[in-house]
Amino acid sequence: MCTTCGCGAGEVKIDGEHAHHEHDHVHADGTTHSHDHDHAAGEAHDHVHENPHTHQHSHRYAPAHSHAPGVSQKRMVQIEQDILSKNNAYAAENRQRLAERGIFALNLVSSPGSGKTTLLCKTIEMLKGKELVTVIEGDQQTSQDAERIRATGAPAIQINTGKGCHLDAHMVGHAMGKLELPEDSLLMIENVGNLVCPAAFDLGEAHKVVILSVTEGEDKPIKYPDMFRAATLMLMNKCDLLPYLSFKVDAAIEFARRVNPGIEVIEVSATTGQGMAAWLAWLEKGAAAAAANKLATVNALKRRIAELEARLLQEDL
Repeated sequence: MCTTCGCGAGEVKIDGEHAHHEHDHVHADGTTHSHDHDHAAGEAHDHVHENPHTHQHSHRYAPAHSHAPGVSQKRMVQIEQDILSKNNAYAAENRQRLAERGIFALNLVSSPGSGKTTLLCKTIEMLKGKELVTVIEGDQQTSQDAERIRATGAPAIQINTGKGCHLDAHMVGHAMGKLELPEDSLLMIENVGNLVCPAAFDLGEAHKVVILSVTEGEDKPIKYPDMFRAATLMLMNKCDLLPYLSFKVDAAIEFARRVNPGIEVIEVSATTGQGMAAWLAWLEKGAAAAAANKLATVNALKRRIAELEARLLQEDL
């Protein structure tokens, strides 16, 4: 059970395989523990605790926090902080792995139906011959989006979160291990459609990119401020539909910058191609910076090794 949002975390599958996934259990006496193991949804097993006591848990998930009756709010806050701390440790590992290979990774977040998969497919097609793209797809069920991505020729892996409403860094790190990530490339992580929980979970990405469709309300940024505050870039999608809607573009941008003054905004349409050149330029700039940072890191390491070798040689003399 994810105590941050109350979603289930025991049904994760990566391309159809049950993932080896870590999660926490909270008990009525306030004790909590982590374990990571493979199990099928609905599988029951025993846990023994230091209290000591033994009891059985079933991985059929109930409503938020129902697994922790009687636990104080202070204790729940601490548990949530611990969960995010563990996630951040995995995210740091992911980020280091990506940096060492010069990979520019983005976490694409939005509400369901924003058109992010269509936009991603169009992006991949337009980047052919310019940038190598690999995709991690997050959905609660099905592999339809991963299949759509693979149809463009880009490698993609599907993470099904079951009752989970977001990807976390452990899932993404596991998926990265199953993919062949080319050096100096782009990694696009399409998160589960949700404007709430993905804001809190760092996956090791360089940036969160939030997609806001003009078929949604322009007040989304102030209704879900954490997501827009966490994002570097807002892609305002489906702009070809603006003539048929009452959506106020200026208001949406003003609301986004009210919660995040530094957020960049690009108005796009995957259907007509509007704004796609600006979006691709943003991607290519980020990919070039990631490759340059990798080179700088490698050169710094080489210099350090040379200094150590010179010192050892001097000591031998």
